[in-house]
Amino acid sequence: MSDEELIRLAQSGDATATETLLQRYKNAVKSVARSFFLEGGETEDLIQEGMCGLYTAVQNFRPGKMSFKNFAFLCIYRRIVSAVRSATRQKHDPLNKSVSLTDNFTEERIISDLDPEEMLIGNESRKELMESMKTYLSDGEMECIRLYIEGHSLTEIASRTGRSEKSADNAVQRAKKKIAKKLEEER
Repeated sequence: MSDEELIRLAQSGDATATETLLQRYKNAVKSVARSFFLEGGETEDLIQEGMCGLYTAVQNFRPGKMSFKNFAFLCIYRRIVSAVRSATRQKHDPLNKSVSLTDNFTEERIISDLDPEEMLIGNESRKELMESMKTYLSDGEMECIRLYIEGHSLTEIASRTGRSEKSADNAVQRAKKKIAKKLEEER
């Protein structure tokens, strides 16, 4: 069956026709994907993006202007380039390079795999951070973030500090932003 016949069937809901087209062009997707590098990812991630581009080509192809093969390559290429560009943008760096307040400083942290030296350094770092936070957080923010780091819920923080849940959440969020800003300045 020709590509155009399969596309017509696929666009009318025939899953077998769609699968046939995806299999037919899978090697083309792999070929395009291998020519790119995705920071923090693997070639398989790019192949997956390319397959999404191919699926889009199957769904959106309109005969007339170009052949399906050329349209498919264009969609595959654009999808992979878009994925590579997204991965190299720095707008997500704060999320990708952030330090979790709860993971690093709670008492629930599993310490069985740490040697005594690492435990001592961790305790000293926690104490230093808590002391430095006192210089740029208000007393209310300090109290709320301390309870948050200890693992208390917003309801518990509100109850213990005599605030509303919204006020406790605002204090925690302000404290997080101030801490993140301070950590960024120190880098």
